[in-house]
Amino acid sequence: MNWLRPLAAGAYRVPFWAQHRAPSCPLRAFAAHPENQVAEGVVKVQQPKAQLGTDEGKKNFILKTPKGTRDYSPKQTAIREKVFNTIISCFKRHGAEVIDTPVFELKETLMGKYGEDSKLIYDLKDQGGELLSLRYDLTVPFARYLAMNKITNIKRYHIAKVYRRDNPAMTRGRYREFYQCDFDIAGHFDPMIPDAECLKIVHEILSMLQLGDFLIKVNDRRILNGVFAVCGIPDSLFHSTCSTVDKLNKATWEDVKNEMVGEKGLSPETADRIGEYVRMPAGGLGLIEQLLQDPKLSQNKLAREGLGDMKLLFEYLTLFGIADKISFNLSLARGLDYYTGVIYEAVLLQPQNAHREEPVNMGSVAGGGRYDELVGMFDPKGRKVPCVGVSIGIERIFSIMEQEVEASKEKIRTTETQVLVATPQKNFLDVRLKLISELWDSGIKAEMLYKKNPKLLNQLQYCEDTGIPLAAIIGEQELKDGVVKLRVVASREEVDIPREKLAEEIRRRLES
Repeated sequence: MNWLRPLAAGAYRVPFWAQHRAPSCPLRAFAAHPENQVAEGVVKVQQPKAQLGTDEGKKNFILKTPKGTRDYSPKQTAIREKVFNTIISCFKRHGAEVIDTPVFELKETLMGKYGEDSKLIYDLKDQGGELLSLRYDLTVPFARYLAMNKITNIKRYHIAKVYRRDNPAMTRGRYREFYQCDFDIAGHFDPMIPDAECLKIVHEILSMLQLGDFLIKVNDRRILNGVFAVCGIPDSLFHSTCSTVDKLNKATWEDVKNEMVGEKGLSPETADRIGEYVRMPAGGLGLIEQLLQDPKLSQNKLAREGLGDMKLLFEYLTLFGIADKISFNLSLARGLDYYTGVIYEAVLLQPQNAHREEPVNMGSVAGGGRYDELVGMFDPKGRKVPCVGVSIGIERIFSIMEQEVEASKEKIRTTETQVLVATPQKNFLDVRLKLISELWDSGIKAEMLYKKNPKLLNQLQYCEDTGIPLAAIIGEQELKDGVVKLRVVASREEVDIPREKLAEEIRRRLES
């Protein structure tokens, strides 16, 4: 059977006479043999592979981004960069350093830190002995970084992509791949001073972005744990109950209660006792005082500590002048397991939109809290580094701003070009190349059209289309006189500038 010789990748060659003979009785007899059936099967298996290179195969291929991801056009990226710059300027104003960490971590680094959300972690295929996962957030990698480098005191910010295997809602800014903008303070400090600064940062950023009215809801995990304790919930169910309470901002109390009873195993009476607390109207110092007088809650040590710190926090927020935007809300839970103290979440109440009758509810746009024990989970000796931080929901903010720009028809510049080097003359490419090189060397952001003999009208139209404010026009007369005609595109004003002073004049006009 030397005709059935092996080929690459375990395939077999079919005899040429079996490939080209017309169907006949002898051929059917050939196909009846087991060896011949193998050869015939190989031909059928190979047929789909061959079709991949055909036009039909190309037509069947759907060109799209993966579910829960998106591309960003130059216009969209320009809007996002504006948001980034606003956030980064605030972080730097508060004295933060910047770090970066790998986009993937050891799987064991991430597991057990996110409660029920751990199922949303993307695992990577084993690539050489290490089980890896894409990072779910920037907080756990930050804690690992602190423990690994034995850092006990740092104020840092980190802006990078994270990944969650969630059900995406693209129109509401929920993706599987998205940016987080984190600011964190690590170290042993007096109570509530760093926590108050984090809330001040959220207030500053949302005010600068001018997204409309907003509210920052605050609570404390110690208060919640105290509530669970006085309601008779065992310690082992604190975290899972907390995850259920966290759904109150999206679900009705009846739905939350049914989950407590049906899935968490609590009695209806216990769930109702929890409801008496978490359904209390939000407030401020008045609510804190009311809870401090509660006969049951005031007897719980954790709750008393949390309420005492919450009272101190509101005093600092009043000094910062932002207490009117802060609401103490017992239904706020933040489902992640690593929070140990103050937690907070910022929501937009009414996105500013003169072009749309109905407001767009984008959910929370920032969140965070205190996590004093997370670093100790990674330290070999269990040494704790208290931390508090906040994460800005950049994608949701961007979705709102993108809709605003689309509705207002606002023109967005996608480049920072300051001047276009132009000419009305033919055969002046060498002159333009020399002039634009001089401008680049002087630090001026300049462009020119990539044609040997472009029409002046096309060059000026390019300035208007892309928002370039100035045009440096050079022709035969300007070259002879040693000047360049500087044109203000918007007003069409033109003035001759000595060539050696062109860069200086461009800067002066743009600064004014």
